Amino acid sequence: MTLRDRIGFDAGSRELEEALDWAARHAFHYVDFNADVGPNHLDRWSPGRVRAVRDTCARHGIHLGLHTLSGVNVAEFSPHVAPAVDEYLKANTDLAVRLGCEWVVVHAGFHFSSAVEARQAASLERLKRLTGHAERVGARLLLENLNAEPERAEVHYLAHTVKECRPYFEQIASDHFGWAFTVNHAHLVPEGIEGFLDGLGIARIGEVRLADNTGEYEIHLAPGEGTIDFEALFDRLESAGYAHHYTMAFGGDDAKLAARNRLAASP
Repeated sequence: MTLRDRIGFDAGSRELEEALDWAARHAFHYVDFNADVGPNHLDRWSPGRVRAVRDTCARHGIHLGLHTLSGVNVAEFSPHVAPAVDEYLKANTDLAVRLGCEWVVVHAGFHFSSAVEARQAASLERLKRLTGHAERVGARLLLENLNAEPERAEVHYLAHTVKECRPYFEQIASDHFGWAFTVNHAHLVPEGIEGFLDGLGIARIGEVRLADNTGEYEIHLAPGEGTIDFEALFDRLESAGYAHHYTMAFGGDDAKLAARNRLAASP
């Protein structure tokens, strides 16, 4: 595939069939979607609908991924709620297998500026369990590095720095557990994009998620509207042998179409 062919988009909660139709009409080969709300809700997938989605993807050469919700706290440890998080992640993984998804984006959860170590431990153990399930059913998980929140915010995402990401990749040594590298999130912390690639390498990256920002706070701008050097990013990744896909996570359809052409010309 050319670089242009490897640039896909995040459809979010947009009806998957509609997103796939749009992808096919514009020759996109990678689509990422969420199954929490609306027509994509986890409980709305009949066998016939699953077959139709798989047929559409096969017919148009579309690779599909499922993106779990970062608002579900993977670091949860409260009674009754904690088992529900396990069930949520397992259900998403099982749906991904049914649909023929090639990756499932997961997160490390968040803390409330207290019991941080306990939250980290709960998060790591939960993702270890989920990886075991992914190995059994044939799914591949990709941990997304999430965004930094303001220093005085009460809630902070886990795995938003290299230091916080490292234990997951060191302690979950499985081919079924990789990395969804979100460059705009890396741009918000001191180590930056280069620091993430220096610290974690590219071997575990299964998806590179693209949006721009100014390095100040979480916002998803189209490339060129912020301060990320996308030409340098693509040059480093492609020259290092990165061969998987990129996912645009910003703007509407027109913005994605325009950005794909600009990004494909980066290296």
